[in-house]
Amino acid sequence: MRCLSVLFLMAPIVVIGAAPTIDQSLSFRTAANPQVSPDGRQVAYEIQKTNWDENAFETEIWLVSTDAQRRNYALTSGKKSSAAPLWSPDGREIAFASDRDGKRQIYVISPIGGEARQVTKSETAVSAFRWSPDGKSIAFAAPDADAKPLKDRKDRYGEFEIVRSDYTRSHLWVQPMEGAATRLTEGEKFSVGAFSWSPDGTKIAFTAVPDPTPNSSRLADIYTVTLASKEVRPLVTTKGADSNPQWSPDGKEIAFQTAAGRELSFKNTRIAAVSADGGEPRVLTQALDEDPQLVRWTARGIFFEARQKTASYLYLLDAGTSRISRLGENDGLAYAQSAVTDDGRTAAFVRGSATGLAELYFSATDKFRPQALTTLGEQLNGLKLAQREVVNWKSKDGAIVEGILIKPADFDSSRKYPLLVVIHGGPTGVDQPLYRPDRYYPLEQFAAKGAVVLRPNYRGSAGYGEEFRSLNVRNLGVGDSWDVLSGVDSLIAKGFVDPKRMGCMGWSQGGYISAFLTTTSDRFQAISVGAGISDWSTYYVNTDITGFTPQYLGSTPWSDPEIYRKTSPITYVKQAKTPTLIQHGELDKRVPIPNGYELRQALEDGGVPVKMIVYKGFGHGIDKPKQQRAVMEHNMEWFAKYIWGE
Repeated sequence: MRCLSVLFLMAPIVVIGAAPTIDQSLSFRTAANPQVSPDGRQVAYEIQKTNWDENAFETEIWLVSTDAQRRNYALTSGKKSSAAPLWSPDGREIAFASDRDGKRQIYVISPIGGEARQVTKSETAVSAFRWSPDGKSIAFAAPDADAKPLKDRKDRYGEFEIVRSDYTRSHLWVQPMEGAATRLTEGEKFSVGAFSWSPDGTKIAFTAVPDPTPNSSRLADIYTVTLASKEVRPLVTTKGADSNPQWSPDGKEIAFQTAAGRELSFKNTRIAAVSADGGEPRVLTQALDEDPQLVRWTARGIFFEARQKTASYLYLLDAGTSRISRLGENDGLAYAQSAVTDDGRTAAFVRGSATGLAELYFSATDKFRPQALTTLGEQLNGLKLAQREVVNWKSKDGAIVEGILIKPADFDSSRKYPLLVVIHGGPTGVDQPLYRPDRYYPLEQFAAKGAVVLRPNYRGSAGYGEEFRSLNVRNLGVGDSWDVLSGVDSLIAKGFVDPKRMGCMGWSQGGYISAFLTTTSDRFQAISVGAGISDWSTYYVNTDITGFTPQYLGSTPWSDPEIYRKTSPITYVKQAKTPTLIQHGELDKRVPIPNGYELRQALEDGGVPVKMIVYKGFGHGIDKPKQQRAVMEHNMEWFAKYIWGE
């Protein structure tokens, strides 16, 4: 570990007055995961940087003081990433995870610097971890190593997989600061997820699923384990997912996120509380028409985050009265990744805006006045960003839809601009009027080239309540395209869009909607389909989340083939005319690549201009900088050809 160094965030070499280039967007440093010291005087956080030589996004742990001096310095520096900082209860040490020596392990370092020391020596990579209340040990979860029968099988027969049978489940361990780790849970009944310690340090409450596949997330339950006896007891086993347990300060109750017996993912989740001894849970956020994300139960109450349209806020919940209070004004900004001290007096969070990079902030919670801790926005000095604003329109069926309109910095409403529609994934994602470094789609370069960009929050998007999230149930693609095309028409009606120069693109669910528009509409001059579904039947039998389609389409393809036909882009492919770029990760399990090949072949057979690019070695996400550069440049080239005629 090197000596501590002061943080100088130098802006990249820029052309004064120009938009960020693709490489600049990929190189910007960003802050994440703030953690407040117990006394509220410092915040540990992650800085992500781009290592072009290693083709990797890497993170290091930084520390900033909350006093007027804002002392800001790197705490770690290694050949691999360091992440997930957690303060010890006395504030004298910070635990973090790193793969610097191979598998991801837990290290501990003093906040004043020096060498970090490795605490765990787990046979497999550590996932979640938490300090004990007395600071003498750390609990962690890690997947089991291959059992002897599996090793013997590999030796005798080589590699093969029994589908939905060969699981490696995660279990809980406790690692003292000195000595060997002790195993707390084992067996094949469940796999451990998020967890928290009881205030007296005698028990741990944890989330568990039957197996570690994504399909099992809807079956999550809450358990407790007693450290002395290793007795595991189910605590909450309602229908639907129950997760993220957080103990009350007095140890008498446990708060958690719950589907409240409703297994449909587009329905609101709730925060509930249950006696630590078991019993009937009581729902605390029945009045909230959104999905709350539980942060922490403190002496002041339960803190949680929730979206409100294109904004997101930090809230305080009174567990006794169920009264909910928003911290701060309704300012339309995005508060995220919040952390709160045990006493509930100080919070830290990341806050984004339309005019600069997201910064780290902190505030007292009783008088909520956020103060910036970082100056990451200085990297944008000399650059010219596009304008961002929230717009809304009425869809075909009368639903009110919002979206983000991105305009060139020198926008002139009397001119006619090309329009590019960029559709988010999910479908429960949401676009916000924030500047973020470009990924997949070079928005700033599109705007600098003279296009306006619409990012529609189509039906199903988060932030608009349960009824809106349910509008595309048994209406996928169809209703989504209503929302996109009505948004396009609303902008054309304003007079600044050239309807003969329009394009559309998106990744994942956004790729599916783009594919649907490829085969059902002739409104666009070019379309890009990123990791998109082309045939729901093909998708259903290949994806790692088979439960998704029965939830949204209400059936399987064998029981209701008509709904699968109605909502599949491939059904309408004979009428397709739009030149289409298809981008897909070779190893995608979420939207397996047969969807891409099926659409490509059908378009080629129909004489439609089509180009398919496969990113080797990647799954659903393209997560390395050089390949993200390729994805963006491929999109820039495609739309430059068909929209700008280059």
